Amino acid sequence: MTLYDIPVHTLSGEPSSLAPYAGTTLLIVNVASKCGLTPQYEGLENLQRTYADRGFNVVGFPCNQFMGQEPGTAEEIQTFCSTTYGVTFPLFEKIEVNGADQHPLYAQLTSVADAEGYSGDIRWNFEKFLVAPDGAVQRFAPQVTPEDSVLVDAIESALG
Repeated sequence: MTLYDIPVHTLSGEPSSLAPYAGTTLLIVNVASKCGLTPQYEGLENLQRTYADRGFNVVGFPCNQFMGQEPGTAEEIQTFCSTTYGVTFPLFEKIEVNGADQHPLYAQLTSVADAEGYSGDIRWNFEKFLVAPDGAVQRFAPQVTPEDSVLVDAIESALG
């Protein structure tokens, strides 16, 4: 099963998948509204606006597993993201990215190692997975900001 076939739900609870994004460049991020890294939403939205017309999308998966930093309801998350950071990229349902209830999407993603060789559990909010049109995945630590040249260069390379 590819990443695109794994069932997910939209933030409003509708059944969905990442299938509409197959063949595009996708940045999958576990997000949170009450984290020191939350300002990364602004950079993620800038990436979305900069590269959307070239077949790029950011997709966010809220997660409350890291010190309860995403306690909100779906409506609260949507309102916070749109009013505070002007987020237009799709947000999906709140999920677990680690542990016994780890979402199957993250079970597949966490097998990928980042540039430092780290694979396994998500370390914190805003860990990033860049999926190229051919399905190749690159992993970036939470501290790698959306503006970081390492991430931007990887996006541009994936876009061709």
